[in-house]
Amino acid sequence: MIRAPFRLLPPAFAPAFPPVAAFLPAVAFAATLALSLSGCASAAYPSLAIRPAERITGTAQPVTPEPVPIMAPIPPSASVTARAAQLVAQAEAAHRRFDGRRAETQRLVGAARGAAMASEAWSVATIAVSGLESARSDAMIALAELDGLYARESITAESGSAPAETPANVAALFAARDQVTGLVGQEDAVLAGLRGALRN
Repeated sequence: MIRAPFRLLPPAFAPAFPPVAAFLPAVAFAATLALSLSGCASAAYPSLAIRPAERITGTAQPVTPEPVPIMAPIPPSASVTARAAQLVAQAEAAHRRFDGRRAETQRLVGAARGAAMASEAWSVATIAVSGLESARSDAMIALAELDGLYARESITAESGSAPAETPANVAALFAARDQVTGLVGQEDAVLAGLRGALRN
């Protein structure tokens, strides 16, 4: 058997793909990259949780609010207090005189009941009633001054430049005025009854 002599193929019939040796560097790089990635994937990353050293230790103390200071009330001025007391004392003294004369006046008015006007009994009773009215007038003088003081302090309290004690002055004068008004009211009721008895 006669073999045909071996001939190399012409360049036109050479394989279209490059030889395997040309791929060796790329294959080695890919293997190295795969090994690196697998190593990173299997590595243990540090935890993001708070470590004991990072924790804040200790106990929080409750905050106690500071007490709000209580302002002591401002008393009325000494001058207003003294004058109000004097006027109340004046009215009380007048009321005691009124009470001291009331019983005798009521007796005289009762004796003059039905008597003719200008008669002796009627005249005596009328003079007795006038004595009661005089005692009431002394109380009214005190009340009138208290009214004036109260009005003045009330107007001052409404202004923007009122002294700090003005509200207390108003309250003190109101209390004194109310006390004297009560006394005068009692006297007015007694006098109204006596005048009515003299007219009958």
